[in-house]
Amino acid sequence: MRLLEEKILSDGEAISKEVLKVDAFLNHQIDSKLMFEIGKEFAKLFANEEITKIVTIESSGIAPAVMTGLQLNVPVIFARKQKSLTLNEALLTTSVHSFTKNVTNNISISKKYLNDNDKILIIDDFLANGQAALGLVDLIHQANATVVGIGILIEKSFQSGAQKLKDLGLRVESLARIESLENGVVNFISEKVEELI
Repeated sequence: MRLLEEKILSDGEAISKEVLKVDAFLNHQIDSKLMFEIGKEFAKLFANEEITKIVTIESSGIAPAVMTGLQLNVPVIFARKQKSLTLNEALLTTSVHSFTKNVTNNISISKKYLNDNDKILIIDDFLANGQAALGLVDLIHQANATVVGIGILIEKSFQSGAQKLKDLGLRVESLARIESLENGVVNFISEKVEELI
């Protein structure tokens, strides 16, 4: 998605060869117009999947997930990382390791929000090693629901996450695919070059 790539180039910061900082428009401050366009793009990509719900993980996946939910007219559920007094009923729970924060969290969704008739679209901000997406897939499978696809804003294609998900037979659609972050420069995978290979 050219609009997202342009935003990454103008407002993102490659702070190491593995970490891209996007606080200016996604992870701290949210560019709502960009999120709206992202929601439209995901809705277009997954229009034929008969999606009943969208699942994401708190917190950076919420804005693009909600915008996609608005376009598809379906509810959005976010897996919570923290237990609360209000989230005390029967829960689906799994562990997820965050590459960027180097911490493992237990994430949970109430069983009452997912059922075996649901066709789920997962939306997340980043795909690196695939742990967050795999954790969400696990929660959805615990509910006997179906994962119809995974929408990713920014894929770090130099890490193993996308291939892990594809090896499981999951459809992955990434709006911006990063080839490298070497020397503080963001390089995207060119779809045209990839098609020739």
